[in-house]
Amino acid sequence: MLTHMGTKKIYTNRLLLRKFNVFDAEEVFKNWSNDEEVTKYLTWNPHTNLNVTKDLLDSWVLNYKIPSTYNWGIELRDTCNIIGNIGVINFNEKNLSCEIGYCLSRKYWGKGIMSEALEEVINYLFSKVNFNRIEAKHHVDNIASGKVMLKCKMKYEGTLREFRRGKNKEFVDLAVYSILKSDYHKMIYRKK
Repeated sequence: MLTHMGTKKIYTNRLLLRKFNVFDAEEVFKNWSNDEEVTKYLTWNPHTNLNVTKDLLDSWVLNYKIPSTYNWGIELRDTCNIIGNIGVINFNEKNLSCEIGYCLSRKYWGKGIMSEALEEVINYLFSKVNFNRIEAKHHVDNIASGKVMLKCKMKYEGTLREFRRGKNKEFVDLAVYSILKSDYHKMIYRKK
């Protein structure tokens, strides 16, 4: 059974993973939601103006009232800048499984930030919420996203052919990765 606890603060060496608030809109817009490169492989188009971002944050903030909402802003601890987000985008209560999605400001790509965030979110979802399986998918051309998943000990399971439509209505393939609670516990045991 899942123990829904909602989006709690998570600290890492460099990051604070926290709930978004409506005052984050300008940074979110400036840092990633309006960037065509960041959204290139995502299901949504870049935001055309700040109001689109404000509306999105309003809905995210409202969703925090629901204990099964897991949606973190990624904030740099040394500057307090919000540079990305990571969260559960789907979950299955019966099978104790969920899917994680994430995106990050292009300025911070290749610095290990998303791996640092994903590792801690995986820990939280296994140890606090009691998920048994966590998966993530990426557009097959988004190789960097797959590297993040592998770095966090997720295993490549295969490719879902023409799994969803892209922004231009073309069908796209998605690579699937997962980690099981048993995998995670073995990994933790080896570290001790």
